[in-house]
Amino acid sequence: MSDTSTRQLIDDLHAVVTEAEALLSATVHSTDERAHAVRERAAAGMEQARARLEELEQEFGAQAKAVAKDASRYVRENPWQSVGLAAAAGVVIGVLLGRR
Repeated sequence: MSDTSTRQLIDDLHAVVTEAEALLSATVHSTDERAHAVRERAAAGMEQARARLEELEQEFGAQAKAVAKDASRYVRENPWQSVGLAAAAGVVIGVLLGRR
C-alpha cells in the first residue's frame, strides 16, 4: 500500500469514527433498552477503532521516518547519482508542465 493510500485510509477512518460518535451522541436521549445496548456496544467498538487508528498512525509515521532515513543515506552514499536523478525528474516535470 502506498503512503498516499495509507494516509487516505487513515483520514477516512477518522471521518467514520467522528460520524459514528456523532450518531451515538444523537441517540443518547433514547430510553429504549435495545438502543441503549446497541449504543454501549458501538461505543466499545469506537474505542477499539480509535486505538487501532492511533496504532496505524504511529506505524505510518515510523515507516515514513525509515524511508526518509534510507533516502538520506542513499544520497550521502551516491551524491552524483542523486544529482542525476533529481535533474532527470526536473526535466520530466518541466516537459509535463510545458505541455499545458
